Amino acid sequence: MINKEEISSAIAAHGKWKQRLIDAIETGKSEFTVALLRVDNLCDFGKWLYSLSAEEKLSPYWNEVQKLHAKFHTEAAKILDLAINGKVNEAKEAMSLGKDYMKCSGELTRAMMKWRDSLTIN
Repeated sequence: MINKEEISSAIAAHGKWKQRLIDAIETGKSEFTVALLRVDNLCDFGKWLYSLSAEEKLSPYWNEVQKLHAKFHTEAAKILDLAINGKVNEAKEAMSLGKDYMKCSGELTRAMMKWRDSLTIN
């Protein structure tokens, strides 16, 4: 069953990725691998998203959130790859405003908020 709390938790979790990527850029290290980050169904939100019933996946929001969530993971993985390979300036540039990561992150957050706000069940 889709509920607001799960989507709110996902919004918060994805917000934390910006700091994780900044930390990786600064240290050249991460507890996550690029391959693991690239996959969108291994994080808690991805597991939940893909576990929804066929009926729940018919929500007008599911398809958009799924696509944006997958793109978010792809973009975050690109930045992590740059960061752990010492390409600090390229990683910082990839995280700057107007670049794919920031655009995707903002679009995903807005889509999840719209979905959450459309729900009547807490």
